[in-house]
Amino acid sequence: MNFETIEQAYYLLLENVQTLQTTLSTSFYDAFVEQNGIYLDGETDVESVKRNNQLLKNLNLNKEEWRRAFQFLLMKAAQTEPLQANHQFTPDSIGLLLSFLVDSLVPSQQVDVLEIGSGLGNLTQTLLNHSQKTLNYLGMEVDDLLIDLSASMAEVMKAEVSFVQGDAVRPQVLKESDLILSDLPVGFYPDDQIANRYQVAAQEEHTYAHHLLMEQSLKYLKRDGYAFFLAPNNLLTSPQSHLLKAWLQQEAQVLAMISLPESLFGHSQHAKSIFILQKQHEAIENPFVYPLTDLQNREEMMQFRENFQKWVQRK
Repeated sequence: MNFETIEQAYYLLLENVQTLQTTLSTSFYDAFVEQNGIYLDGETDVESVKRNNQLLKNLNLNKEEWRRAFQFLLMKAAQTEPLQANHQFTPDSIGLLLSFLVDSLVPSQQVDVLEIGSGLGNLTQTLLNHSQKTLNYLGMEVDDLLIDLSASMAEVMKAEVSFVQGDAVRPQVLKESDLILSDLPVGFYPDDQIANRYQVAAQEEHTYAHHLLMEQSLKYLKRDGYAFFLAPNNLLTSPQSHLLKAWLQQEAQVLAMISLPESLFGHSQHAKSIFILQKQHEAIENPFVYPLTDLQNREEMMQFRENFQKWVQRK
């Protein structure tokens, strides 16, 4: 990976997006999608955009270089047009960690993956670029802007992925997958009529959306399949946790809980852990529980990887 090339690509992309933003009188994000479309089909009357896109093509970026350049562009956009907290992209360090966990735990080489709440697609592309598995990926996202952004970036990168737009809490017609992934959006689901169809539904208040998404996700998971959730640290101790745990006893078991450094999330109340579930499987005596304090600490991460792989062999 060439960081100088990534920097050159970033500045060419930024100039094009800002030019299109001014020319079209639109938002940074809509101009971003427009730029990706022009890069692919070459159709624009703006000569500077054409010229920069040719320079971009001459750089011959690989998929990871494209991902990094797009990531820097999204970080730039957030300075002037910040997205809501649940729409922020999943940090690279977490994506790389999930890639390792998937490769270590999922036995098959060909893996059907469904990501619930695919967002900006950064987790998607991190996994695709780094996993040793062949991932047949489908992302579901309710927000049309996020779908447009992630799909347009994937098309530029020539990533073999599919996306579908929809509210994942509502029933969808989807095939079962070997693996479910979700950086769960946290908060209450506003539609009590829909929520009351679920086992985890709360009767005294709105139900947690992340609880509903966990229950719904397992409906799309093959028997003995795995679900990897980024969920709040207090998932199993929150006010509605008794409802979630009652559902879990019937449908799945918690294989692993890996707490992540609070510094990744800006504030302790936003901190999340990785919860690994397996559908309809006998309980294991020793789930893997591990606190991570620094994902950049090479020695700590090597020790973690060794411990996890030993646990996988024993479970």
